[in-house]
Amino acid sequence: MKKRFNYIIYLMAVGMISLMTACEKEEDPFVDRVAAPVLVVIENAKAGYLTGGGLYAVPVVDSKLSEPVLLSASLYELDKSGILNHAVGIDSIPVANLSITLMTRTGLKIADVTSDAEGHVSITKTWAELGLTEPKKGNLINLDWSGEYKGIAFVRRSQVQVVE
Repeated sequence: MKKRFNYIIYLMAVGMISLMTACEKEEDPFVDRVAAPVLVVIENAKAGYLTGGGLYAVPVVDSKLSEPVLLSASLYELDKSGILNHAVGIDSIPVANLSITLMTRTGLKIADVTSDAEGHVSITKTWAELGLTEPKKGNLINLDWSGEYKGIAFVRRSQVQVVE
């Protein structure tokens, strides 16, 4: 009987220790995420990338091998004050005079641009300026559109693809 009692006490002690250490707060191994302050819509991207809100898809811009590459985007601040009112919803407000840096993901800086009064930016570059000296059909260049708005940095990723 005493052996059984000691065994039960031992199991309870192990259980309590397990519970107490399981409740210990640990650091989050993932990067802290902050909602992007600006919605960056890549305007001349392939249709369908905004399906599902465009949150996970990377927009791809097709550009002909023989022509300069036109990259354009619209920048919006989302006013969510009417989110609970179905008659109002979320309003998209163009962000004017916002500095944007366009870079390849390999680190090549392509341009610094500033949005106009409608929140629009547009850049025209050659394939060589984008880092492709001998572009071929199917080549992809990964791009980052980055900036800072209201003290919060953001990055929107996109791609440009060579087509014939």
